[in-house]
Amino acid sequence: MSILSKLNKAFDHRVRLGIMSVLMVNEYADFRTLKDLLEVTDGNLASHIKALEKVDYIKVEKQFIARKPNTQYSATKLGQEAFKKHIDALEHLINKH
Repeated sequence: MSILSKLNKAFDHRVRLGIMSVLMVNEYADFRTLKDLLEVTDGNLASHIKALEKVDYIKVEKQFIARKPNTQYSATKLGQEAFKKHIDALEHLINKH
């Protein structure tokens, strides 16, 4: 199996890579935090969140805080495992002589 085949297409886009990076080091993040950290538009962030949610890599929890809607995202176990494999494949590719 080639190294490139070990890379996960779900993380091909820099925004999805960024979302998962944030969620790997934080228990959760809300929409505004992700938007601010990644410096993307609402629509752009929303579409990439949907793509990761569709493959069950992130979990979405909606709630109200002081009567204001708040949506929090966290990486699922499947998402964490897939992301670690993706990063391992990238590191292997980088370190290959």
